[in-house]
Amino acid sequence: MNSMKIIFDAKPYNEAFARLAISGFLLYKDPSINDMEDIKTAVSEAVTNSIIHAYDNEGLIELSCEIDENKVKIIVEDFGKGIENIEIAREPMYTSKPDCERSGLGFTIMESFMDKIEVSSIVGKGTKIIMYKDLM
Repeated sequence: MNSMKIIFDAKPYNEAFARLAISGFLLYKDPSINDMEDIKTAVSEAVTNSIIHAYDNEGLIELSCEIDENKVKIIVEDFGKGIENIEIAREPMYTSKPDCERSGLGFTIMESFMDKIEVSSIVGKGTKIIMYKDLM
């Protein structure tokens, strides 16, 4: 097994950093272009959700990844506001910030690009998204 963990500020420009970090970490497994793009897109959505929804001002995002043979487990966690109702938040087109021109497709995109996602959240403590992907 191989693993990594990074912590970075919840700033919009760090979404690109998260994409690069996850792709750099996965390179030694020589994933297909499709798998790499799927993972980068899902991580981007999870990190963007944390940046936009978790904090009013400043906060941290933790990105970790474990690779066991060809099984990838990625965790994106924030320590912000949390989600009051996960089931509603996972509905397509739902957004808690319609004034920000958000499409409400973050969870839908994550679910379509990864094999499985799990979401847990505690209001006032933060949200954790765990995503799984089997590399081809």
